[in-house]
Amino acid sequence: MNLQNILSEIEKVDGDALARIEHMSRRSVFQNLLKKTVAGAGAAAFAGVLNKTYAQTSSVADVLNYALTLEYLEAEFYNLSLAAPNLIPSAARPYYEQIAKHENAHVALLKSALGSAAVPKPTFDFTAGGAFGNVFTNVDTNYALAQAFEDTGVRAYKGQATNLMSAPAILTVALQIHSVEARHAARIRYIRGQKGWITNADASGLPQAIYSGEENVTQGGVNLVNALGISAARVSEAFDEPLGMSEVFAIAGPFIKSLNR
Repeated sequence: MNLQNILSEIEKVDGDALARIEHMSRRSVFQNLLKKTVAGAGAAAFAGVLNKTYAQTSSVADVLNYALTLEYLEAEFYNLSLAAPNLIPSAARPYYEQIAKHENAHVALLKSALGSAAVPKPTFDFTAGGAFGNVFTNVDTNYALAQAFEDTGVRAYKGQATNLMSAPAILTVALQIHSVEARHAARIRYIRGQKGWITNADASGLPQAIYSGEENVTQGGVNLVNALGISAARVSEAFDEPLGMSEVFAIAGPFIKSLNR
């Protein structure tokens, strides 16, 4: 991945856009999120870019539907968590409510982008076949799954950046979502009493697959422990590593009961 290209895209991100989406219709959301990255032409221009890309390859559509599937999962999780009686404490509830608004907005945006090509919402089993049977009655279990979903989601978006390089407008929107997902992950980690960043591949009691590879200390071909003379733990905290689709679905798969295709 060309890091400079990614950084230049990140610099264009309007960090307040998603915070405003709850006040807009779906059409307005779509247009406002994209107008800065599609020469001010709004959703119509983005649709043209998307259609042109579809004509060349299905990879962009695949990535967007992949992202949509993960956003469906997160949105459903927070919606059900907030609906569960006496589950989320008052101190954490405002964060859950705001994250839920973001996740539902992400779903609306991706569905708008994909149109009739959007995959339908899967059927989810947040107990993962009974492994987390008390997810909506025990707040500690609920927090743990929230962290698992958020930390996985951040790495999942990062893992698809190279597949969107040919469609800069789409990449920019994906990065807008990615940065917000990273904020979610940090907040949920704090709620659980964790640091906001990942040290080495510390799983914090969650499945190790979520954090596999996070202990990496070589960036751009340079071993930063050797180059900077600082600890591997500090270097690992400074960088997040991507996850591929197969790795992400191996993590999320137990929670997806059916794809409803």
